[in-house]
Amino acid sequence: MTTPHRSTVRGRPTPARHMPAIAAVVIGVLFALPLLWVLAGSLRPGSQVLGSLDELSWRSLIPTDATLHNYATLFQGDFGRAVLNSVLVAAVTVALGLLVSASAAFGLSVFEFRGRGLVFAVILLSFMIPFDAIAIPLSSLFRDWNLQNTYAGLILPGIGNGLAIFLLRQFFLAVPRELVEAARIDGLSWWDVFTRIHLPLSRPALIGAGLTLFTFQWQAYMWPLLIGTEPAKQLGPIALGTLQGQMVVDYGQVFAAAVVLTVIPLVVLLRLQRHFTQSIASSGLK
Repeated sequence: MTTPHRSTVRGRPTPARHMPAIAAVVIGVLFALPLLWVLAGSLRPGSQVLGSLDELSWRSLIPTDATLHNYATLFQGDFGRAVLNSVLVAAVTVALGLLVSASAAFGLSVFEFRGRGLVFAVILLSFMIPFDAIAIPLSSLFRDWNLQNTYAGLILPGIGNGLAIFLLRQFFLAVPRELVEAARIDGLSWWDVFTRIHLPLSRPALIGAGLTLFTFQWQAYMWPLLIGTEPAKQLGPIALGTLQGQMVVDYGQVFAAAVVLTVIPLVVLLRLQRHFTQSIASSGLK
């Protein structure tokens, strides 16, 4: 028995080595099938969406009579304005939320003060409580402030996000203390330390926190339902819910609206997923 013969046997591919890859492909296909069916349904007339399930075949996922009529009809109504409202509210929430969250994270990671641990514990507790649990009493407070059916009322609850503060604080703690002390010796103010050292070094964390804010605001349903009651201030998820009539439901338009509301965040997440993963991994450095 020779050594080359052993190396050849060991180097020969075996079915067990490919099992994880095969399992991943199978699981991915199973998760993709419902999405493909929704996409196919959005390209069919509403009366044929459920009929495609009578006989399961490749035609159930690939429509032979595809049409964009559902999308054209959808954006002739108020749904297009609702999508634009969602984009505007999410964009402003991310911009203001990053400013507030980064400022809070900077203060909790750089400054030593009594009660800092307690403040951070309260922030951790805040994102463990479901927002829907406080949405109704908070909406009553916003009505007293005349913030119902306003963009400010839709945006304000999403600005302060405990998870975003947590991610940024953990990343700021990884910034060398010596670098901050050298900057202070050179005459930089704390604002300059924040904007010229911490923020440029924390781009992955900022993107991760921004995605957290964006996802929270984009998928919100109860809060926009309580505050944005006027059609002009409705957001995408609420407009999707109103497409289902009391007597008749056009599943073609419902599926088309679902595809639109899924594609927009999907593109954003796929574009920035590498930075988001890096920010999550870096949150455990210190």
